[in-house]
Amino acid sequence: MSGDGIAAPKETAYEDDDQAGSITTLTERPTPGPSNTSGSAEHANEHPVDLKNAKDEFHHLARTLSRRSQASRRSGGQVDVEKGDQGEEFDLLAYLTADVEKTDKAGAAGLRRKRVGVVWENLTVTGIGGARMQVTTFLAAILSTILFLPMLLLKVFSPKRFQPTPKTILHDFNGVLQPGEMCLVLGRPGSGCTTFLKAVSNRRDEFLSVDGRVEYAGIGAEEMDRRFKGEVVYNQEDDIHMATLTVHDTLSFALELKMPPARLTGQTRSQLHKEIETMLLKMLNIQHTANTLVGNQFVRGVSGGERKRVSIAEMMASRAHVSAWDNSTRGLDASTALDYTKSLRVLTDVLEQTTFVSLYQAGENIYKLFDKVLVIDEGRQVYFGPAKEARQYFVSLGFKDFPRQTTADYLTGCTDPNEREYQENSVSAPHTSEELGAAFRKSTYYAEMERNRRDYEEFLQRNQGVKEEFVEAVMESKRGASKRSPYTRSFWGQVKALTARQFKLQLQDHFSLLTSYGTSIALALVIGGTFLRLPLTAAGGFTRGSVIFMALLLNALDAFGELPTTMMGRPILHKQTAYAFYRSAALPVANTIADIPFSFVRMTIFDIIIYFMAGLKLNAGGFFTFHLLNYTTFLSMQGLFRTFGILCPDFDTAFRLAALFVPVTILYSGYLIPVFSMQRWLFWIYYINPLNYGFQSLLENEMGRIDMDCVGSYVVPNNGLTLNKYPNEVGPNQVCTLPGSIPGQSSVAGSNYVQAAFSMNVHWIWRNFGILVAFFVFFQIAQVIAQERTNRGHGPMGMQLFARETKEDKKLNEELKDRRAAIARGEQKPDISSLVKSKEPFTFEAVNYHVPVPGGSKRLLHDVYGYVKPGSLTALMGASGAGKTTCLDVLAQRKNIGVVRGDILMNGRPLGANFARGTAYAEQMDVHEESATVREALRFSAYLRQEASVPKAEKDKYVEDIIELLEMDDLAEALVLGLGVEARKRLTIGVELASKPQLLLFLDEPTSGLDGQSAWNLVRFLRKLADSGQAILCTIHQPSSLLFESFDRLLLLQRGGETVYCGPIGKDSQYLRDYFAKHGAHCGPTDNPAEFMLEAIGAGTTRRIGSKDWGEIWLESEGYQTLRTEINEIKAEASQHPNTEDKPSFYATRIPYQLNLVTQRALTALWRKPQYVWSRLFIHLVISFWVSMTFLRLNDSLHDLQYRVFAIFFVTVLPAIIMAQIEPMFIMNRMIFVREASSRMYSPIVFALAQLFSEIPYSFLCAVGYFLLMYYPMHFVGNAGYVFGMIFFTEMFGVTLGQAIASLSPSIRIAALFNPPIILILSTFCGVTIPYPTLGHFWRSWLYQLTPFTRVVSGLLSNELYNLPVICSESEYYIFQPPSGQNCWDWAGDFISEVGGYLANKNATSNCQYCQYQFGQQFYTPLNINYSTRERDLWILFCYFIANFIITVVASRFLRFAKR
Repeated sequence: MSGDGIAAPKETAYEDDDQAGSITTLTERPTPGPSNTSGSAEHANEHPVDLKNAKDEFHHLARTLSRRSQASRRSGGQVDVEKGDQGEEFDLLAYLTADVEKTDKAGAAGLRRKRVGVVWENLTVTGIGGARMQVTTFLAAILSTILFLPMLLLKVFSPKRFQPTPKTILHDFNGVLQPGEMCLVLGRPGSGCTTFLKAVSNRRDEFLSVDGRVEYAGIGAEEMDRRFKGEVVYNQEDDIHMATLTVHDTLSFALELKMPPARLTGQTRSQLHKEIETMLLKMLNIQHTANTLVGNQFVRGVSGGERKRVSIAEMMASRAHVSAWDNSTRGLDASTALDYTKSLRVLTDVLEQTTFVSLYQAGENIYKLFDKVLVIDEGRQVYFGPAKEARQYFVSLGFKDFPRQTTADYLTGCTDPNEREYQENSVSAPHTSEELGAAFRKSTYYAEMERNRRDYEEFLQRNQGVKEEFVEAVMESKRGASKRSPYTRSFWGQVKALTARQFKLQLQDHFSLLTSYGTSIALALVIGGTFLRLPLTAAGGFTRGSVIFMALLLNALDAFGELPTTMMGRPILHKQTAYAFYRSAALPVANTIADIPFSFVRMTIFDIIIYFMAGLKLNAGGFFTFHLLNYTTFLSMQGLFRTFGILCPDFDTAFRLAALFVPVTILYSGYLIPVFSMQRWLFWIYYINPLNYGFQSLLENEMGRIDMDCVGSYVVPNNGLTLNKYPNEVGPNQVCTLPGSIPGQSSVAGSNYVQAAFSMNVHWIWRNFGILVAFFVFFQIAQVIAQERTNRGHGPMGMQLFARETKEDKKLNEELKDRRAAIARGEQKPDISSLVKSKEPFTFEAVNYHVPVPGGSKRLLHDVYGYVKPGSLTALMGASGAGKTTCLDVLAQRKNIGVVRGDILMNGRPLGANFARGTAYAEQMDVHEESATVREALRFSAYLRQEASVPKAEKDKYVEDIIELLEMDDLAEALVLGLGVEARKRLTIGVELASKPQLLLFLDEPTSGLDGQSAWNLVRFLRKLADSGQAILCTIHQPSSLLFESFDRLLLLQRGGETVYCGPIGKDSQYLRDYFAKHGAHCGPTDNPAEFMLEAIGAGTTRRIGSKDWGEIWLESEGYQTLRTEINEIKAEASQHPNTEDKPSFYATRIPYQLNLVTQRALTALWRKPQYVWSRLFIHLVISFWVSMTFLRLNDSLHDLQYRVFAIFFVTVLPAIIMAQIEPMFIMNRMIFVREASSRMYSPIVFALAQLFSEIPYSFLCAVGYFLLMYYPMHFVGNAGYVFGMIFFTEMFGVTLGQAIASLSPSIRIAALFNPPIILILSTFCGVTIPYPTLGHFWRSWLYQLTPFTRVVSGLLSNELYNLPVICSESEYYIFQPPSGQNCWDWAGDFISEVGGYLANKNATSNCQYCQYQFGQQFYTPLNINYSTRERDLWILFCYFIANFIITVVASRFLRFAKR
């Protein structure tokens, strides 16, 4: 179908909409498609998409289901012959596009079809523009936090002041696309293609305003969004799927939520969905992937091309009728991209959809599949009309035609001032986007488009049935959902489907399940072993509280892991809610339900281990109550963290919010400080804390069932270690010191203990359980409301960030601008001859490469020969899997696994130690330090890779030349973080050029992911370099014919690493054409030689041409013999010249110079990453603040002595927070180091030192903040300098421990698994949660001594409590009666002399008041702490910090986890 208006047959098809007309007209219309090239044989069928077969598959299933529905009715006796009722036949097309409705209209079937044409008139889109965005620094982040409230008030009362500067992105677009038509959207990057696709698919939330009129089958945009949300969809550039679901799971989920009920086939819905799913997979030729994971960049799954087709199948299953596909072929080769576009053609034809597509580097065969094309230039519509007439239109405007250039590239090129050329006699040809837009408005194509639009709108007005039928079709497709809802399933139907999916996701994630269960069981065993068989004595009172609190806290904080999980799922959520699969609110409910089986089993195992190992009350009621209460608390805390995850815009905000709440929930749980000791103005927190009610219930459950015997040191007075004066059990003249004891009784009821020690009542258990259930319900409702109101899936819009200019930068940028203007005026020419130093040829002979595989080895390269001369540009090509990148890695000496054999020579000599430094390798992945500016990245490379003898000023001048050459003068101060794909590619090449490669420049897929114009600019740039004398070897992915001709030579590989051709290309690819023609493969005059040669050797989806293997043909050819001769001549000539290689050195610069530069860069990076360093400082301040507020103004009482211990213990929490932040940062920085280390830029020792040194200033700042808020508000009295020193060393211990773990871990995920067990062990065995005397001998003998936190607690406690007088308050005295005739000192004096403490009334003869401690050291001496060892403890901690650093250095040197 051409795009020339509404033809008569088309209008007929719109009118009565009878059943016969719809399918026949649709499928019999001619579809544009590629004609077979002369040399191509039949398909080898490596899963290409065949248009005819796809449609046949659809109709076959449609006929099968129709016959089945007839048979079903006959068997059911539904046909009434007298009434002439032939019954309803099942229509698959109607089922996919709408619904089948039973009606009695003259006994015929009433089929509701959705045909949605799109009309846009005066479409104008306004976004944010204007001022350059400055990067937020650490200082700016602190100021913005301090000024948050004033700025918020200012925004409320003066909103105009903060309105962003508007920028018009699209100017006044008009057009119409009818059902069954495909439109290709073309334009340069930044021209507005994505904006148009989003605007036309009703994605308006990212723009300031969308003006003009957009209608879908006569329905306005607002109504469409409100009532028919899932009928218009946008598919973004990247394929977003659940990576760990299979293709079958992905499609069955979509069918489950979007398909209306199956009422006519005599099958169940699941049977019918299975058949439709199979049909979809067969149509797109991916049925072989049904049980394969979809995968992503981290999870191995289907290939990129297959993943694209999964997206199409999902879109088909969604039953949407207007679809926009944005640059969806990125990274695909030409044959896969063609298959993808054919799939879209099938989708459009079979379902009569309306399809908009933008593509990168669209080949001619792809272009032929489209009906219409829209060309955009700087936000202006410069052409919209028939695709087949677009080229001629631009030629008629006066642009020069390039017959060998693909139409898509030509059309885009006409909008690029740097590429377009004008015809010689052209005078009035347009030169700007405004002129191009004006020319189009005056053209016949614009008038034709306007007439088509009016005709279509008139047709809709005349045929109101089209709109009504669409509305009715949508309404009738509901399965439980209300008529006003845009969803197909009811809310609980959505929850059911989502629950099944989330359950499957968790079940299939074996790694997470194993680590989750493994960690939980290991922690339970450690805690159970630590609190093994607690005695039923007074000594078991405090430790019972400890084990219960730890069991509660570990699971409650395990829910903290919900934060990243909740946020990572946002893109999927946003996409699927846009498809109207389900409401956002259904997901939190489904997540909770699906998670219950896994978390319940895990916690059951955990609770069994801890409960029975610790020896808690051994009866069924006690255990099951314990388990129920612990699990309910976990669910409440999980709900709290999930609510945070939904409400917060990013992880750092959520992390800060959690840091605000976690210490508070721990402090105010009633364990560390009982409610009656809390500050009166903060105790309300206790009552809104779920952890409090959980701890209360668990403690009451245990204590309500036991009595504790009062023996040993809990009896006052007692015999201590040497006396034999007092009874061993509580006598009439003794007292039990356990809270809740009754004078004269030898045991204490647990219920009395919790009442006296914690103000708890054992009868509150089920009241507290009810409150926990209420918390759970509240947080569930909060999640539902928050998820519905804040759908944050689309993420931030891409925005360019700039660093603040220094005076030097400003001057340099002005000079660059002046030079650019002079070149534009023709006054100067860019000279790049000074950039190049290549003088020596590079040869390789008989190169073979084997890699180890299970059971032996595998050969990836076989006898590869070739050479690269200075001044030549050589292409290395082949099909996917042929070994292009492998070959490049081997030649560049970047492989670190496998065996390489053969001769690789530089200037006829074996490669020396300087080869890695003398070559540059621009890798396919653009890995850079993202917080550096373009100029900083280039200077960093130049400083470290050029010889140390080159003056700094010369290196700086050279970098300015590179910036000018890269045409990045306007981006010199831009951060790498915000660069587009093309700019990052240019920077990658620039970073390598900055090293002044003396030998070779290697590039791996430099055009991958670029649009046609950007690819052309980049290859043109490489051509300039080669012309100046640089030797370049470059892999390239399916170039256009013009691009291909820019290369001098070609090395072509086929699968197995076999050489097919290695020789010159020639003008118009003449040498290559002649070679293939000579052996039976004739390239047609309009064929792209680069694509043709790959098809000829069987690299794509076609069989090879000819019966003989092309590798064998090459070995027997003259070209092969010529190549061998040329290599020998090069070697012979080189051997006549003396060896000019410099003295070998591993690095270009000395270690101190490297350390200075790398540390400067690391410091700058942290300064520009405030979300990282400010989050850490914020958390330190918040924790210290809450601890200080809780224990404010401590005095000399016995309780306050205990609170000083708890306050000090909180210092040991800091490493856990630091490690969680350090590890991801270190591992990401290591990726950059691995890339830079392969170029010998700097040493691993320098990397490790720089990572440490850059953290020190921020660690110092965090330590200062924590110290100031801790020491003075709580009235600490110990040596302040010592306290600060210990906090700072603890901080540095946390930093280096995090870095050491990260350096030993292959990924962030693995590193994160180490943290909970390490922190738990360090904090459990340091002598606070389990006092030293209570600790088992096994743990006490080694782990207590080994734990660094033992030194922290020991040093800080002895420093703080030494000689601290203890003055008991009235309630803290233990009161006992002396025997008749004795005063208090006579009776208890020996005891006090033995164990310490004092009597407040020595001479009294009744109610003796005994205070347990007189000085602080009496508290800590039994705990194996000594004041004299505090200095030693400080330096032992320092030694731990040094040991961690040594581990980091060694691991950085030997463990880079970068096999290639």
